[in-house]
Amino acid sequence: MACSKWLHRLAAFLGTLLLALSGPSCAQDYPKRPLRLIIGIAPGSSPDILGRLIAQWLSERLGQPFIIENRPGGGGNIAIEAVANAPADGHTLLLVTIQSAVNATLYDKLNYNFIRDIAPVASISRQTLALEVTSSLPVRTVPDFIAYAKANPGRLSMASAGNGTTPHVAGELFKMKSGIEMIHVPYRGGAPALTDLIGGQVQVSFADIASSIEYVKAGRVRALGVTTMARSEALPDLPPIADYLPGYETSGWFGIGVPKNTPAEIIERLNQEINVGLATPRIKARYAELGAAVFAGSAADFGKFIAEETEKWGKVIKAAGLRPD
Repeated sequence: MACSKWLHRLAAFLGTLLLALSGPSCAQDYPKRPLRLIIGIAPGSSPDILGRLIAQWLSERLGQPFIIENRPGGGGNIAIEAVANAPADGHTLLLVTIQSAVNATLYDKLNYNFIRDIAPVASISRQTLALEVTSSLPVRTVPDFIAYAKANPGRLSMASAGNGTTPHVAGELFKMKSGIEMIHVPYRGGAPALTDLIGGQVQVSFADIASSIEYVKAGRVRALGVTTMARSEALPDLPPIADYLPGYETSGWFGIGVPKNTPAEIIERLNQEINVGLATPRIKARYAELGAAVFAGSAADFGKFIAEETEKWGKVIKAAGLRPD
């Protein structure tokens, strides 16, 4: 009888030991095959380049190639849904953007719930926008612009890359905080919106610095302020809009997500490798060229940030009565 009890205890101990040893194995064996990064934006855009830089870094660190799948359309929903339905084994990653926070309220019905279905891995960067006006508009500062808008109600047209895009919600937040009115003119992308701003067909836009900086430097459009709390290294003379509208802050932001229920040790491994990459001079310099700043942190930090952004933009979208295209 004593021998039997001893054998039962030994078996239980060995089972516990094997379970403990098996836990890290999925991270040690990971990845087992090529990985996919799904990007809900067209190839060649600055977010696409940001994502590809991280994919290349991870490929070097993990020893497996990355397959980049661009799935634009649906305001990013097509890409998000594809990852939400992918196997939770760490081999399918998503380039997460501000659209994940915006779409939660912008769309009445989605086939996924981002916070429920996508696990945050790591934030990677934030991109500064600038309040820009056509060069013929007689304003040179943010206060000038607000005063002009109030004196000319309904005469300013605000271009954006489309309903619910970062430039659009940046403008709606500005309208709420300043009390001005502008007519929103949605375009199919940032490039045609910028073209019409240069040509004077529209008078104002909240454009990302990466795509518009050369036109600003050449005097073809006039930048009045940046949307972030801090000045931009790319245009250091521009003050933050928040200097005149306290609490105003907007940025395009990006990160990496995976399907919910992906093993925690895989998420931690990816987070560590990404943060090592973000600290390298090579990636920092390339991001700066794209008008982006490194935005590093833990997976938990990124999850908290997404939740805060979802709440923030939900209030703006409801107050402005925004709808998708």
